[in-house]
Amino acid sequence: MDTSLIVVGLVNVITLTNISLILGGTLLGLFVGAMPGLSATMALALLLPLTYNMDPASGLSMLAALYVGASYGGSISAILLRTPGTPSAAATVLDGYPLSRQGQAGRALGVSLFASFAGGLMSGLALLTVAPLLGVVVLEFGPVEMFAIAVLGITIIGSLAQGSMISGLLSGALGLLVSTVGMDFLTGTPRMTFGQINLFSGVEFVVALIGLFSIPQALRLIEKSNGAAKIASKIADRLIPSFRELKQLMPNILRSGCIGIIVGVIPGTGGDTASWFAYNEAKRFAKDKSRFGKGDIAGVAAPESANNAVVGGALIPTIALGIPGSSSTAILLGALMVQGILPGPNLLTDYGDVTYTLIWAVIFANVGLLLVGLMFTKACVSVTKVPDAFVACTIITLCIIGSFAINNSIFDVGLMLGFGLFGYWLSKAGVSPAPMVIGLILGPVMENSFHQSMLIGNHSFAVFLDSPIAIVLLFIATLSVFQATPLFGWIKTLRRQRPAKN
Repeated sequence: MDTSLIVVGLVNVITLTNISLILGGTLLGLFVGAMPGLSATMALALLLPLTYNMDPASGLSMLAALYVGASYGGSISAILLRTPGTPSAAATVLDGYPLSRQGQAGRALGVSLFASFAGGLMSGLALLTVAPLLGVVVLEFGPVEMFAIAVLGITIIGSLAQGSMISGLLSGALGLLVSTVGMDFLTGTPRMTFGQINLFSGVEFVVALIGLFSIPQALRLIEKSNGAAKIASKIADRLIPSFRELKQLMPNILRSGCIGIIVGVIPGTGGDTASWFAYNEAKRFAKDKSRFGKGDIAGVAAPESANNAVVGGALIPTIALGIPGSSSTAILLGALMVQGILPGPNLLTDYGDVTYTLIWAVIFANVGLLLVGLMFTKACVSVTKVPDAFVACTIITLCIIGSFAINNSIFDVGLMLGFGLFGYWLSKAGVSPAPMVIGLILGPVMENSFHQSMLIGNHSFAVFLDSPIAIVLLFIATLSVFQATPLFGWIKTLRRQRPAKN
């Protein structure tokens, strides 16, 4: 374990500038999460262009804090409006909203805040503990293993994306295809540029990211902008829970935090999966199960601890293997790419200072969440009443400004809008854009490592069978695809339909 890098990461974070960015990012995440219909992924995509001219430590600190803040902010509208601000807050609605209707909105929000802080802090410390151990393992990774990791990333994300496995893999394949636009790495020949000089350097990752995640969100808000006015419950009681109540809830919070970390490690899952899992376990361990769904405070603590613990858990495969654990961590990888740092196991070796800066930023962001949450949670109530149409117009305006600011190019704005319309069509077709983003990230890694592997193996595919690590990774990738296909279901059906032998 290289403790010097851990210290360097800590020193990078605890500057006045970065602490201010962490607090500001947490506050912004709180407001974004509290707005129904918005998401941490969308906000991260919009803010990513701002990190172009930032120091890597500053940019990562701000984005990590926004991610953490939005994970808690979703519970505000879930508890007050019965509308989860983020998908991961859906389970919080079941007991959070009944508590607010009983005049205990402050109590529900307070427990949600402390549970989010505890779960997030647990995951941050777990990440800090696991990362040095992984650093030793990844030293064994070369081009062959890197190619196998990229393949595994595409197959896992594709098979675990929302909707069918085929649609997830299709989305990932589209991302790989788009990543090949531009000059060929080996020959310098333009590929799929259609004579457009703006595409010779490839598709700008941030432009595609903003379009795929932000424009569809704005269009969906416009669709439902004529709905009923939002009426939020008022916070009339105390926000800070008592020490006795927290002590009673602590076993539940710790168990849910562990669930969140474990679920977060699995690429393609997310806070929503962890939240429902934790809620179910809280109900299973409860003495009186009948209270769940009617205003049991444990039903608020469990999902909120789990969904914030996912943040650190999802960063474990992101940092160790370069496989984003979620769409939000994919954007954090994008922030590294903006700084010229390609994802992969070399994050822990070649860019250890940046990696540990990100880890410490997650830990400090959770501390900032507790402070900012206590001060501004009540102020976030007003955000839940903002009309959807106004929010949608603001998002589109920020998308245009952000995509133009990258290269001062109108072409990038048009490209962003094109990706936005395509992303909207994908969402209507039930295809998640997240695997496409993963494809964009892993595409260059896969192509480079494949060419290097072919050179090492004298252009023989047998080179992938010479590495035990690559064999295991490719086997898992193959297994993940076959398990997600309906092949086994068809085989069982044919067996049942086969007539019995006499």
